[in-house]
Amino acid sequence: MNYHWNWAVFFQISPNYGVSYLQLFLNGVAVTLGLSASSWLIAMASGSVVGILRTLKSWPVRMLALCYVQIFRGIPLLVQMFLWYFILPQLVPALKAWANDTDAGIVQFTLASICLGLYTSARIAEQVRSGLQALPPGQPAAAAALGMRRLQAYRHVLLPQTYRIIMPPLTSETMNLIKNTSIALTIGLAEITFRSREMGETTFAYFESFTIATFAYIIIALAANRASALIEHKLRHQKTAAGPHAGSTGRPLASRT
Repeated sequence: MNYHWNWAVFFQISPNYGVSYLQLFLNGVAVTLGLSASSWLIAMASGSVVGILRTLKSWPVRMLALCYVQIFRGIPLLVQMFLWYFILPQLVPALKAWANDTDAGIVQFTLASICLGLYTSARIAEQVRSGLQALPPGQPAAAAALGMRRLQAYRHVLLPQTYRIIMPPLTSETMNLIKNTSIALTIGLAEITFRSREMGETTFAYFESFTIATFAYIIIALAANRASALIEHKLRHQKTAAGPHAGSTGRPLASRT
């Protein structure tokens, strides 16, 4: 079977939108990048907090954080996406009113970001927990001896070292998050996969549309991988230059004032 590739289809004008399919695809790339970035911020913030809670001495707090992790890790992402978009607005009147009064694209983007962010945060929380537990036991005591409160100790001493330890798995989670953004097409968000399928249904150029989509995901994921590798290299260089007992500022922890 010989397939005749028709790359000129990207320059055809869509009868539904009045712009070229290439422009629609680039818009989908922008949506994917924005969704990845917003979800990543939510995942890092909430995942770090839950990871810290998983290491506290309070048993009820640890159990609450454990329940959070098990719930978001145990429910498939597709089910969570449906719950956030179709079910939750029906259960929360304020959320339903907001969804009815707001542009559909904004609602889809916002709820998809929250869903992806919280789903990924449960995985990041476990990485943060393992990173904190991998630190030498004297680190919290040293921070307390310097007069730091618990929040200051986590911010200036413990978390910077933890992120350095868990940087490789964080890179994998970032790449997984980028790929998981394709699930948002199920609620109508016009990201890369949505635009590719839409183009294929309109022009029947499925091979062309999904080939370009494949390369787009590869390029975005590789860019994220290289950025993470540069950050990891910089952190490793700072650690080597500062010495094995350095804190987050690059000076030995015991010499801080």
